[in-house]
Amino acid sequence: MATIEARGLRKAFGATIALDGVDLRVEEGRILGLIGPNGAGKSTLLNAVLGLIPYQGELNVIGLDPWQARDRLMRDVCFISDVAVLPRWIRVSQAVDYVAGVHPRFDRAKAERFLARTQIKWTSRVRELSKGMVTQLHLALVMAIDAKLLVLDEPTLGLDLLFRKQFYDSLLNDYFDRHRTIVVTTHQVEEVQQILTDMMFIDRGRIVLACSMEDYETRYAELSARPDTIAEARALKPIHERQVLGRTILLFDGADRARLAALGDVRTPSIADLFVATMGKHGTQAQGVAA
Repeated sequence: MATIEARGLRKAFGATIALDGVDLRVEEGRILGLIGPNGAGKSTLLNAVLGLIPYQGELNVIGLDPWQARDRLMRDVCFISDVAVLPRWIRVSQAVDYVAGVHPRFDRAKAERFLARTQIKWTSRVRELSKGMVTQLHLALVMAIDAKLLVLDEPTLGLDLLFRKQFYDSLLNDYFDRHRTIVVTTHQVEEVQQILTDMMFIDRGRIVLACSMEDYETRYAELSARPDTIAEARALKPIHERQVLGRTILLFDGADRARLAALGDVRTPSIADLFVATMGKHGTQAQGVAA
């Protein structure tokens, strides 16, 4: 069953085309990484999925048209963005009370259990919390809602490594199950690589690559060629080549790994390396993705 399905999705802001005929399908119980350079259309796509903007084409989210049925949609969808704002004057206890009062699927006990594992005090006001603590509070409020879809737009932006790791650990251990779906955009692609089930590259409003992590691990290979095998390796038509500390690194799509192994060291490329290769193939300078 598809949680999100789009066909010919298009959105323009004046002369700027933000989404250009996007087709996608996200199945239930998957964790999708939506990756692209700045201005590629990631946030526009998420805003369409959340029913925040009108669009052209077909879009179905949990069986609903987001723009026509946003109120119903929000009963089953939660969202954390890089600019997530909680009122600075509100106390932690008041924030929990508020969400418990307005959302019928909020589990107060679950939020309290999550917050008990943090250093957050119930009497503290949001303005007294660090950015990491604010993110933890927001995550506690969201994860305590029995939602079918969680959308995360750069949720750990500006957080240190410890808080980022805690965030994704909590996401997997306390929220995700085979009936929930998560869509995440992030510039720290290496940090989410281990939690994704699927990834999608978007560029200039178009999906340029979409595959499951299983397909990614079997389909793509990176070869560190020996000096005497570089010409032979190039004859196998790599999709990208770069120099690292005097070594020639070539990235292949669908090549025979056994044949590559005879030419040097072979491994599965990182998502960041594949992203750079894919963006270069489509004539885009890959920016804004951290390795």
